[in-house]
Amino acid sequence: MRIPRASSSWSRQPVKRYKKLLSDIFPRNQEPVPNDRKIGKLCEYAAKNPLRIPKITSNLEQRCFKGLRNEKFGCVKVILCVYTKLLSTCKEQMALFASSLLGIIQTLLEQTRLDEMLIIGCDALAEFVNSQMDSTHMFQLEGLIPKLCQLAEEDGDDDRALRLRSAGLKVLASMVWFMGEQSHISLEFDSIISVTLENYMDTKMTPVNGSKVDENGSPFPDIIENSSDFDPTMDTSKNPSYWSKVILHNIAGLAKEATTIRRVLEPVLKNFDAENHWSQENGIVFSVLMYLQLLMEETGEKSHVLLAILVKHLEHKNVAKQPHIQVNIVDVITQLAQNAKSLPSVATIGTITDLMKHLRRCLQNSAELSSSGGDNKYNTDLQLGLEKCISQLSNKVGELGPILDAMAVVLENISSNSIVARSAISTVHRTADIISSIPNISYHKKAFPDALFHQLLLTMVHPDHETRVGAHDIFSAVLLPSLLSSSSDQNKRTPEAVRSDLSLSASKKLRSQSFAFQDKGKDQVEFIDERLKENGNQASDMAVRNPIMRQSHRHSYSFEHFLRDGKMELNSLRLSSHQVSLLLSTIWVQANSVENTPANFEAMARSYSIAVLFTRVKTSGHMALARSFQLAFSLRSISLDQEGRLQPSRRRSLFTLASYMLIFSARAGNFPELIPVVKAFLTDKTIDPYLKLVEDAGLLAVCVESDIKYGSKEDEDAALKSLLAIKLDDLHLKETVISHFMTKFKKLSEDELSSIKKQLLEGFSPDDAYSLGVPLSRPCSPLAQMEFQSFDEMPLAAVTDEANGSQSGSGNSPASCKLFGFPSTDSL
Repeated sequence: MRIPRASSSWSRQPVKRYKKLLSDIFPRNQEPVPNDRKIGKLCEYAAKNPLRIPKITSNLEQRCFKGLRNEKFGCVKVILCVYTKLLSTCKEQMALFASSLLGIIQTLLEQTRLDEMLIIGCDALAEFVNSQMDSTHMFQLEGLIPKLCQLAEEDGDDDRALRLRSAGLKVLASMVWFMGEQSHISLEFDSIISVTLENYMDTKMTPVNGSKVDENGSPFPDIIENSSDFDPTMDTSKNPSYWSKVILHNIAGLAKEATTIRRVLEPVLKNFDAENHWSQENGIVFSVLMYLQLLMEETGEKSHVLLAILVKHLEHKNVAKQPHIQVNIVDVITQLAQNAKSLPSVATIGTITDLMKHLRRCLQNSAELSSSGGDNKYNTDLQLGLEKCISQLSNKVGELGPILDAMAVVLENISSNSIVARSAISTVHRTADIISSIPNISYHKKAFPDALFHQLLLTMVHPDHETRVGAHDIFSAVLLPSLLSSSSDQNKRTPEAVRSDLSLSASKKLRSQSFAFQDKGKDQVEFIDERLKENGNQASDMAVRNPIMRQSHRHSYSFEHFLRDGKMELNSLRLSSHQVSLLLSTIWVQANSVENTPANFEAMARSYSIAVLFTRVKTSGHMALARSFQLAFSLRSISLDQEGRLQPSRRRSLFTLASYMLIFSARAGNFPELIPVVKAFLTDKTIDPYLKLVEDAGLLAVCVESDIKYGSKEDEDAALKSLLAIKLDDLHLKETVISHFMTKFKKLSEDELSSIKKQLLEGFSPDDAYSLGVPLSRPCSPLAQMEFQSFDEMPLAAVTDEANGSQSGSGNSPASCKLFGFPSTDSL
């Protein structure tokens, strides 16, 4: 009997074990096939004996390259199965075989004529990327991106091309996920965006159920498709569209903050520009951005940053001078804003401010194009689109206060150039009309916001007369939006109708680069009146679109409603006593301007009426009412001063304005006996034919059917005759007003009554905090003294009266400049 020889010690060493395991996986003279059990044993052995991993991978590399040379592709597939198993079994030892695997993958990606090798190489690379725990191999992986992008651009729609593109996109999806995990964006990111958009298809996407966010951070999230012909068991290896959506999903995850969102979106937007994708008919812009917006909202509500970046893109050099593309971009922004969640953020307010600046630039361009006879169609469409976009974003903000502050920003440092200034004021006026239905939250029952009030006061004394009118319109629209027609119907109108309205105002007014009242033609005024009768709110909306086409009838009759009912149906904003005083001071300065037109006097009358109405709800309303009467009496005295600097036509208009002020103040203060006394002086010979008193509650600028223009030589002569026919006894009228005050406010103290009496007998002087006007020994126009100076360079010191050639000793020192630092408004 033979005694078996004892096994030698070397036969039990691990070196025999791993070779045996490899020989089991790759049997001689047989085509190897993947055997999960045998592969698993080899990987378990490698995990327990990490020092043997280099020898194992070296053997696998030799077998792989030999299999490629001999075209034994089954061997290559098995080798990649082994590496894939190693990735999951030996994560902690990955450094020992990563370089080997990357070398094999790079070799496979170079086999351009072997589609199967390319695909299995991509699959292995995707597995490798998904297994990474740090950025050790980031540089090597970035070097493979150009080859993957080239693979994703394979031409054709056959199965071969679809499989190659899908394989390349699958790896790129993993790459983007890996970038997000490591907070790193590759230099080849633009190329990834390009091939992703090329393969993106919109046929199976729905904006509502576009994705299912994977909270575990999977590189391949579940993409929910919604199509009647979609098969849930579809082979994604032949669906590039699916993987492009996965990439977009991972891109949304990559955009974790404002800076990265901007970096991610820049190549997307550049691609849209280069490929002309912004057109809704040919492009895929809305679907892509809608998908990104949905993902961003589900992962952190960052879509407001997306909208802000899109608005900023309007200034990009690729689209800045192409209004037809800007129209499409604005339409996309509007749709995204409509589908977005509430966005009460600083970024959203900044976006609205940027939109208003674009609207101002659009209006300015329209003026320049109209004056040169250029095509204004795209600018008109852009204006309409910007207005709709502002409306959508304003509704998402949910409150009025921040938007009013944004309007103040647009009015800051307003230009002295008339075209630029009118564009700015029209922009803010249009915005005020758009937001009229938004409730006040932060300003509820608070005074008019100081920032906007301050800018409006400055604009009310702008050198351009039409800009001053626009400032009053904004003031009315914000404080009492019920005076203006609602803009709620604007979105229901067809673009053709809106374009027609805009074309009317643009072509007739901007072509002449003048909004002057005397330039209004009879045909245009008749057109407005006809539209008012036939189309109601639509005509009113048209009027609001341009400052020169205001719906003044509605202003006047609204005041009649307030006065008749005796109740103030006020908006949530209020005017503080200090603001009322400053507003009256502003009216005093404006009323003395030599550049006023009837539209300016109408605007001043409206603002004056609003100020008087607000005094009725104050405990100190009697003092404010007395101040209002004082202003009216002083303006009436100036209108009859033959030695003043105002032309007769302006003095005649000023007399009509002052008379209206007295009548309205009498109605507001319930002094009905004063009204017939004042109206007795408003005869056909004395009243201004360009201003019409409407039911004692409004002053309306009208167009006279005559060849005589306002302010012409003939009109000045007629105005002088009218003024000479006026014989006033102001002292008697003042005593009558004082008597009514004493009777109605008899419960006041003697000191208060004495103060009221003294105030009514004295001339009006601007508020101490008002910098643009000072008490003058002889009434003249403060604006006239500054007419040769740029508004942008206007000094903060007040104007000194040099009418008598005296620099001192006359009590006419400059007023202190406090307008740029308003005191806090008193609460109501």
